Amino acid sequence: MSNQKNNINENDLIKERRKKLSLLKDRGNAFPNQFRRTIYADELHNNYDASTKEQLEKKQIKASVAGRVMAKRVMGKASFVKLQDVSNQIQIRFERDRLPDGLYQEFKKWDVGDIIGVSGVLFKTNTNELTVLADNSQLLTKSLRPLPEKFHGLSDQETRYRQRYVDLIMNEESRLVFESRSKIISIIRKFMDSRAFLEVETPMMHSVPGGAVARPFETHHNTLDMKLYLRIAPELFLKRLVVGGYEKVYEINRNFRNEGVSTQHNPEFTMLELYEAYADYEDFMKLIEDLMSEISSEIFNSDTIIYQDQEINLKGPYRRLTMEQSIIEHNPDIDKKNIRDFEYLKNYSKKLNIKIENSYQAGKLQAEIFEKTCESKLLEPTFIYAYPTEVSPLSRRNDNDSFITDRFEFFALGRELANGFSELNDPEDQSQRFLDQVEKSNAGDDEAMSFDHDYIRALEYGLPPTAGLGIGIDRLVMLFTNSVSIRDVLLFPYMRQEKFE
Repeated sequence: MSNQKNNINENDLIKERRKKLSLLKDRGNAFPNQFRRTIYADELHNNYDASTKEQLEKKQIKASVAGRVMAKRVMGKASFVKLQDVSNQIQIRFERDRLPDGLYQEFKKWDVGDIIGVSGVLFKTNTNELTVLADNSQLLTKSLRPLPEKFHGLSDQETRYRQRYVDLIMNEESRLVFESRSKIISIIRKFMDSRAFLEVETPMMHSVPGGAVARPFETHHNTLDMKLYLRIAPELFLKRLVVGGYEKVYEINRNFRNEGVSTQHNPEFTMLELYEAYADYEDFMKLIEDLMSEISSEIFNSDTIIYQDQEINLKGPYRRLTMEQSIIEHNPDIDKKNIRDFEYLKNYSKKLNIKIENSYQAGKLQAEIFEKTCESKLLEPTFIYAYPTEVSPLSRRNDNDSFITDRFEFFALGRELANGFSELNDPEDQSQRFLDQVEKSNAGDDEAMSFDHDYIRALEYGLPPTAGLGIGIDRLVMLFTNSVSIRDVLLFPYMRQEKFE
């Protein structure tokens, strides 16, 4: 009943504001665009918070500020407003006798949420708060919807995700998360550029889905009358560039995978993907250690961060375990001698309630057992390496053991943050692995890769020994901003479609 009452009240407020907008339109341009700001709120605080009342009165510093009205207090012939711009808030004082004729009466009709421009001089109140004393002001945009109450804020999580624009207005914590995200990506670019990697762009629509084992989104090009797939990963195109002679390339890219939504998964996500000729997967383990330490030092001036009350040290070197070692460590009852025996692993998987598909072999069962019993326990920064060949269709086989590849994944706080490996550059081996993937697809595996004939042709020209790496930017930002859900670090996460009345 209370929600219904709140909705009625809100609808009444919207109707009242629409009437105000209608009157503004009747009088002329209701959305003017001539006002020009001269300074931001944060600059005012940084430059003049330390000044005394007397100093400000003597200097008569002029300022033109613009932003959203976050609070309003009307007191007869004088009133106060809290104005918020992208940088901070600044207090504004309106005095009837100081403003042009009629403006103070107009100002009293303005609402919290309206966007205004104000010109005036700086002074300090009796409580020593820096304030702009308005000489003139202009309503720039009429807000039709009332903001959430300041005391309660925007507390409903789903509404915060759906209406991120309101979340950003009301919650400084949210704004700081996305500012940190931008800074982290800048640090990554600086890090990659300093190591002479070339930033490139590759297609986001592919005629052949590939680059990772995942289910793609399908689309259609009308003019060419051909099926296309949104990019699962840029890997195969980036390695084509290494074939072409660009020995160190990277891309900060958007990928799309037609999978479920969870606290760690979003169908659209951001990756850093990089490739380096004449390097191997161990070189990229070291690169990750350096990058993590660099980000931590830039953001926190420390190698140690706190995530959900847990301290984590990002100074390398990190712990390293093979997948089989990790399975044995976290499953004390497993028979080490049968760690690669299909029938044994099948029976062991059933005890763990792992769903087993007909296409699974021993390597896939190992990967399923690892995911079920090990991943969530990898709290400290850890490299898990020596992944089964069966689940690594683009990775180079290990020279001494064909069951595994020279591949690793990087984990921290129970989640995967990166995947890297020495690249498979044998075109005949790659061709056979594509065929194996096609066979899995025909057996019903909707995540299996397709056969990419042009990529095989590229390999036949010669791919030098190469290492590749993909790092999940969203999960990285979660770690460095103490965020528990991937939705907290995505400006517009995917949600079920909202129904409008």
